[in-house]
Amino acid sequence: MLLHNMIIAQRDCMDNILLLMAIGFAVGTLGTLIGAGGGFILVPVLIFAHPDLPPAVITAISMAIVACNALSGTVAYASARRIDYRAGLQFALFTIPGSILGVKILHYISPAVFTMAFGLLMIILGAYLFFRKNEGSSGAGTLHNDKPGLTTHTLTDKKGHTFTWSYNRYIGWFISVIVGFISPILGIGGGIIQVPALVHWLRFPVHLATATSHFILAIMAFATVVTHIEDGNYNDHYVLKLVIYLAVGVIAGAQLGAFLSHKIKGHAIIKALAVSLALVGIRIIFQHI
Repeated sequence: MLLHNMIIAQRDCMDNILLLMAIGFAVGTLGTLIGAGGGFILVPVLIFAHPDLPPAVITAISMAIVACNALSGTVAYASARRIDYRAGLQFALFTIPGSILGVKILHYISPAVFTMAFGLLMIILGAYLFFRKNEGSSGAGTLHNDKPGLTTHTLTDKKGHTFTWSYNRYIGWFISVIVGFISPILGIGGGIIQVPALVHWLRFPVHLATATSHFILAIMAFATVVTHIEDGNYNDHYVLKLVIYLAVGVIAGAQLGAFLSHKIKGHAIIKALAVSLALVGIRIIFQHI
């Protein structure tokens, strides 16, 4: 009886339209600022407020909000001309098979062992990024490498800053498949993995990595949401209400996050991402202890 009353109280709290919009706004601002989508914030909130909802529905709600966040952020970043569309489209296409598979198996697998291992990985990666020395990849400049097999891109943003960098597209394809598979299982978007991968493994400048990650997320999250629709995870009217009001907040917050990304130095974004990674890992581990 006590548990039932707590669930009702938590749900009544989340029924507050302004609160839902405020949560969405916070998710959109931070998610867009670091290019991570914001699902790593929303999923723990949903788990706390709605312990009665099955994991498939929680991840479905989160991925719908990630899709809105990514789309809004992409529009803002496109205006700033900081998206590498050529690389982003390739990587996005490679996330789609994994994202569809991730949704389909979500109902049939026990994620306990997988998420525990993934949570530990997030903590280690967060610590690595937080304590790693800044290599000067955050601003305009050249990160060019003439090694065979690398693709070199040059991009000039709206403010006239020119970036030149080289990356291995095959590594990018592989990372994208993994991101696409993991994202719908955990409901965290995938940018939280994609951004550090773009920066430290593919040598993208930080601000272009966050912008391009949002473009990739918009495409991947859309494919994930379509799969959730086919599986009937949005059929409940209450679930749709949560999605709508959270989406209103997240769309506005994404615009603020994109604006702040121009004001904050790249290494600060990476530090914020590192802390976020560690928090995700801790949340996942404690959820399964």
